Amino acid sequence: MRVQRKHVLAATVALAASVVVAVGTGMGFAETAPAGQSACAGSVTFSAEGGAPAATSGQFPVGTRLRVTNLDNGKVATVTVTGPSGSCVLLNAAAMDLVREPGKNVIRRNLVERLDGGAPATGAARPGGGAPAGEARPGNAQPGGAPAASVCTGAITFSAEGGAPAATSGQFPVGTRLRVTNLDNGKVATVTVTGPSGSCVLLNAAAMDLIREPGKNLVRRNVVERLR
Repeated sequence: MRVQRKHVLAATVALAASVVVAVGTGMGFAETAPAGQSACAGSVTFSAEGGAPAATSGQFPVGTRLRVTNLDNGKVATVTVTGPSGSCVLLNAAAMDLVREPGKNVIRRNLVERLDGGAPATGAARPGGGAPAGEARPGNAQPGGAPAASVCTGAITFSAEGGAPAATSGQFPVGTRLRVTNLDNGKVATVTVTGPSGSCVLLNAAAMDLIREPGKNLVRRNVVERLR
């Protein structure tokens, strides 16, 4: 009789465990499969560009189709690259609205997939990368008219991170000091890199406020200098 009761008890425990697993899976509690390899490293953010969902990129050529997944909520945006930027992928406002969580301007856990199967353009920057130090960029000039050497290429944007003026970067290690100049108004922000991102330089809110023009969330004409 005791042996029979043990068998019944074991069967009951096994049945209960299977029910828990089934319920957990149905409600999204079960562990999901690991995300695939992402074509970009670091956080995804956005510019204030209007229009239909789209993106700019410092890695992929114009016309490239990318699928961006927010791994925290499962939302997806499929976008076409319309121009260059200083990020591996920089969404416009409409694309960000498709995948963002309320009140967040940065997607830290993300998956970026290239849908057309091509390779990055020859000579394109690596994810979050910029130009080699000392390479001059056309159109970037200091207020005095002399060409300036920028270590990053493309527009500069910002995250909603708080705190003192700082930046994150996919090119420079933590502790690097950078000087960012807005060539349209001559304003300058000197920042320290505090962590990684998907951009050559991604300012936080306080740093952007030092150099931005009223109503603009993007600094297109800029010079980024590495101080040490």
